[in-house]
Amino acid sequence: MTGDGVRGSGVLSALGTQAISAQAVIPGLLLVPTPAGQSDQAWAARLTAQGLSVQPDYLYSALAVPNDPGVPGNAGVNVVTALGTRKVYQTYLTRITAPQAWEFLSACGKTPAAATTAMLDSALESSHPDLQGRIVDSVSFLGATDSRTTEHGTATTGVLAATADNGTGLAGVTWSGSVVSVEVLSAVGASTSVLAKGVNYAVQKGAKVINMSLGTTKVRSDPALDSVLSSAAGSAVLVAAAGNTPGDGVYYPASHPDVIAVGAVGRSNSTLACYSARPSATLTRPLDVVAPGGASYGGCSSAAVTDDLLLLAPGGDYDLQAGTSFSAPLVSGVAGLMRAANPGLSAAQTRALLLESVNRTGGLPLLDAEAAVKAATR
Repeated sequence: MTGDGVRGSGVLSALGTQAISAQAVIPGLLLVPTPAGQSDQAWAARLTAQGLSVQPDYLYSALAVPNDPGVPGNAGVNVVTALGTRKVYQTYLTRITAPQAWEFLSACGKTPAAATTAMLDSALESSHPDLQGRIVDSVSFLGATDSRTTEHGTATTGVLAATADNGTGLAGVTWSGSVVSVEVLSAVGASTSVLAKGVNYAVQKGAKVINMSLGTTKVRSDPALDSVLSSAAGSAVLVAAAGNTPGDGVYYPASHPDVIAVGAVGRSNSTLACYSARPSATLTRPLDVVAPGGASYGGCSSAAVTDDLLLLAPGGDYDLQAGTSFSAPLVSGVAGLMRAANPGLSAAQTRALLLESVNRTGGLPLLDAEAAVKAATR
């Protein structure tokens, strides 16, 4: 409501007893509640009759809330489990404050989007309805006789890049942006030579973030790959899953000093998932950050499958799975949002800001997308 100044006698007289509860918003503008027992319309008419300019105190909604059913607050995605069909949500997005990061970027006039990110993984189902418009390049470094699979690559890529706001399935943590799919993982694993080719290709394609949801406990240092990773870290933020056995230390390449090692939390943000790799007595390399990864992997937990992450699956489908493989792309996605929000950040600066912005209130370095994006834009 506007009038002859917030302290003007004419305005106060017109308000009557409501002048006591009137709040000054800015000079010349008052916020006045409707008196009990009156309708908003009747109160507005009364004030208008006194020569005042009146309008509602409109409520504006955040624009960065995608309409994908899996996003909390929307309809949910029906998934068939051993417990029957269940309606499931991407609760991991809210646990890492992804919606708040999107809203912050929107408020800054920026579309939530990630810098070019390379997914070094198995092949993916490029025809999946929830990956349309996201994959700008796809290459394979597997041989003609290698056994190929699309399950792992589809799931990990969906965490980062499921097409947001398309009314279908899930929303990837990056909302939008370019993804390079690099097939290095066959049904039996990935070799040093194939991984080296994949990392080099990602760098050549201008990837600002490289996600590796793969690893091994059989080597602790791979000289050929060490060199490739150290070189790539000059231009790209390197992220890898820490591994899925708790007693073997952090897997390689997550244990490489230039790679962000990502562990998993299960149902609680303050407790590592039972399967998550972690420092051991002899292999003390710490986890750099943790993110939701689901709770029931490998049967080491009493958690139900419905405590796992809602992911993309081949056949245009959706599934529930757990593992640090799915924690890592959450971190990669946030790094991508940071580098897109502030293209001037180097890979080293992005890494440092991301790790400095983690939420330690529960005792673990939990990924905090909102804090990381805000830190990148200061």
